[in-house]
Amino acid sequence: MPEKPKSHGRLKTTATLKPRALLQDKPELVGAWEARIITLFPQAFPGVLGESLTGKALQDGLWRLGLIDLRPFGEGKHRNVDDTPAGGGAGMVLRADVLGRALDVAAEGVPTDRARWPIVYLSPRGRPMQQTDAQRFAKADGITLLCGRFEGVDERVLEEYGIEEVSLGDFILTGGEIAAQALIDATVRLIPNVLGNQASTEEESFSNGLLEHPQYTRPATWKGRDIPPILRSGNHAEMERWRKQQSLDLTRARRPDLWRAYCKAHGLDPEQG
Repeated sequence: MPEKPKSHGRLKTTATLKPRALLQDKPELVGAWEARIITLFPQAFPGVLGESLTGKALQDGLWRLGLIDLRPFGEGKHRNVDDTPAGGGAGMVLRADVLGRALDVAAEGVPTDRARWPIVYLSPRGRPMQQTDAQRFAKADGITLLCGRFEGVDERVLEEYGIEEVSLGDFILTGGEIAAQALIDATVRLIPNVLGNQASTEEESFSNGLLEHPQYTRPATWKGRDIPPILRSGNHAEMERWRKQQSLDLTRARRPDLWRAYCKAHGLDPEQG
């Protein structure tokens, strides 16, 4: 039989009313960051999170992934989790009582302080996710993510549990699972020892309010295009100045919103740069 991938195939598919760990034979490191996911599709995880550096970090116990299947909390013989919108309208809405039971289970054994353990609903009407949010989540003990479906969730749940709404952008997905994986990926990579080179996170886009400068590697010439001579000069001071100017130029051209914020923070005229 072919060998099973290290980060797949160990997640039981039976329903559970408790957060279940993705890997049963991984080390349990004290204080490891944890993501608890409430979802109708636990089989969608770990997805891409089980690959590359995030997958290795998961296998090594640097972070944990707990999955809470929403379906067993449902009502009646068929475990219904949704109902028609109050006042009429298209689609279905996830029920407050069903979500409440799942959230109560997700809260077991975790801090009640939202700064230490945020609860986030992935929602297109939420505040756009920023790099500063990933940094904030990475500094917490963990996070609970609610993956919506259908027309959304009962508003009373968001109010009762103090849930933060976060959006990945002005577009609609069929559910929150893909968005949850993106949020986790952006967060986990900031956890110490996950990337192995912490300096790389300090030089990338958004780390200083600017887009990242262009990157190059071998070959020196490709299809008639050369690596900029400054990057082959060995003059590190000049290279840093060149990279900074490239970041400034790219941000001004591609992200006027970031450019205005950067200029305001540094006392610059956005029209002059």
